[in-house]
Amino acid sequence: MTPGVRPPWKVTWSVWHALFMREVLARTMGDRMGWFWMLGEPIFFIVIMVSIREFMGRTRDILGAEFIVWLIIGISGFFLVRNAIQRGMTAIASNQALFAYRQIKPVDPVLIRSAIEGILKTVVLLILLGFTLLAEVDAVPDDPLGVFSLWFLLWLLGLGCALIVSVAVRLIPDLQHLVGMMMMPLMLTSGVIFPLQNLPHWILEYLLYNPILHGVELLRLQFFDGYQSVQGVSLEYLWRWILGTLALGLALHARFELRLKAK
Repeated sequence: MTPGVRPPWKVTWSVWHALFMREVLARTMGDRMGWFWMLGEPIFFIVIMVSIREFMGRTRDILGAEFIVWLIIGISGFFLVRNAIQRGMTAIASNQALFAYRQIKPVDPVLIRSAIEGILKTVVLLILLGFTLLAEVDAVPDDPLGVFSLWFLLWLLGLGCALIVSVAVRLIPDLQHLVGMMMMPLMLTSGVIFPLQNLPHWILEYLLYNPILHGVELLRLQFFDGYQSVQGVSLEYLWRWILGTLALGLALHARFELRLKAK
């Protein structure tokens, strides 16, 4: 190697480190309400859903699971995927000026934003579970290693989708609005805020095409030993989506790199 020339992996690491510090400061310090909303949004959903179910007298009808913890796991898992997609699809546009440096590729800010979202959502989940423990509700996972593994798989799913969407919205900007509109229906059909076990089989057949549903239910299965999950969830199906989205996302970035830099 030529003296004074850094190896490629060191260049990539330096780029990622610089982007990480830039994005962390923008994410946590750029908005005074940033930390509040990171905790406030899931807490808002939890309070609303618990209130509704208290009113209906159905706070403990989740078989094999404590409802509040079940809800925290579902909301946190979905937000992990959703935020990776939403933050990732604007990563290229937000860092457009940096592509003047040839060391920085359009894929880099997408990867870094997804990593930051994963870290922040993990911290938020731990805080929410800590609050639940202080309220004397059992929020200790039965299989911590399994929970960590499924949490990581959900993050990989969000990363794969973010890689695809980040290219799609740069090539067709109007798709950004469509992706935003899809998030609420996706949340409702992922079994995040209400159980899907009692739905008719013919409806579940269609809902099971949603990989987030598989990830969230498998995460709950690792958290609660006796949990009765939706029939048909599959770790293999989740892995297929993860590998497929990652491969397609990276291929799209490689194919359209020059166009992404030029826009």
